[in-house]
Amino acid sequence: MSVRTRDSLGGRAAIAGIGATEFSKDSGRSELTLAVEAVHAALEDAGLVPADVDGLVTFTMDTNPEITVAQAAGMGELSFFSRVHYGGGAACATVQQAALAVATGIAEVVVCYRAFNERSGRRFGSGVQQREPSAEGAALGWQLPFGLLTPASWVAMIAQRYLHTYGLTPDAFGHVAVTDRRYAATNPAAYFYGKPITLADHAASRWIAEPLRLLDCCQETDGGQAIVVTSTERARDLRRPPAVVVAAAQGAGRNQEAMTSFYRDGLTGLPEMGVVARQLWRTSGLAPGDIDVGILYDHFTPFVLMQLEEFGFCGKGEAADFVAADALPLNTHGGQLGEAYLHGMNGIAEAVRQLRGTSVNQIPGAARTLVTAGTGVPTSGLILGTDG
Repeated sequence: MSVRTRDSLGGRAAIAGIGATEFSKDSGRSELTLAVEAVHAALEDAGLVPADVDGLVTFTMDTNPEITVAQAAGMGELSFFSRVHYGGGAACATVQQAALAVATGIAEVVVCYRAFNERSGRRFGSGVQQREPSAEGAALGWQLPFGLLTPASWVAMIAQRYLHTYGLTPDAFGHVAVTDRRYAATNPAAYFYGKPITLADHAASRWIAEPLRLLDCCQETDGGQAIVVTSTERARDLRRPPAVVVAAAQGAGRNQEAMTSFYRDGLTGLPEMGVVARQLWRTSGLAPGDIDVGILYDHFTPFVLMQLEEFGFCGKGEAADFVAADALPLNTHGGQLGEAYLHGMNGIAEAVRQLRGTSVNQIPGAARTLVTAGTGVPTSGLILGTDG
């Protein structure tokens, strides 16, 4: 896909199945077991069997190799397998790569998956324990000696500048947290089911890295999620209504780094998501007003506000008021703040449920959903739609 021209992928592939494990803080089983459980659940949802699968896509930073998952899940020969880099930024790109493989005939049924024990095992929120001998590790060497050791501290730098530029206080971030937890409270699959919060709760939560409070930061979760992608034509004959890939995009900005892009001209936006937004709107022919539900990556609340602004749902510095007004149904599963932190894959599943009409927080008439992947890193996004 060019950053300057419309592509031809839209409409040629669809999500036909979704499946997940339970979301917990201690799964009690291996990450491979979680991956296989999620894959089997997604195939069952689609009405397919492991032998139908000939492609797999996952993330880097994953302990479940594609060939191992294929073997453990009972699959046969694979003609396509791929991994996407940059943590949560890979989520929507897994579906994009699966759709590309399907559209070009490289594979017929591709399963995207993500599974980890991110709470009981390695916790990404604990920050950098050691620097790897790599270009990325060397780049972090400019931040770590000054105490910027965790994702929260990296995001806090940009969040502080955002508040200063637009004359806001940290309370502006609370609207995202309250919205996510409101939806999570009515979602039985969510870790915070039955536990909504108020703006006062947000303001009373402890500081993590100013201006971020505890309730501005997503959970750490054990679990797995899988997505089945096939051609739109084949999906029509399967068990569930297809969620058509209307548009898919990846994006990296100028002077991009992984979570520490502090040397750009400005620190009040997310240029990588701006690249994704322009590609999605150009390819789909849609505009913000055409979107019925937004599933925006919410590892930290400030980046949800900036995403809304990058996509043009509101003006710069206006996103807090936009969220407070419920101008767009947002993260109706509860997001990573309320449901689970699965590097955004559970958000894709919620977008599919909205299009099927099966979400526990169903938005009447939802026909177009926007999904985004991790921000602060090279990222990706999807527009999914109903068939027809």
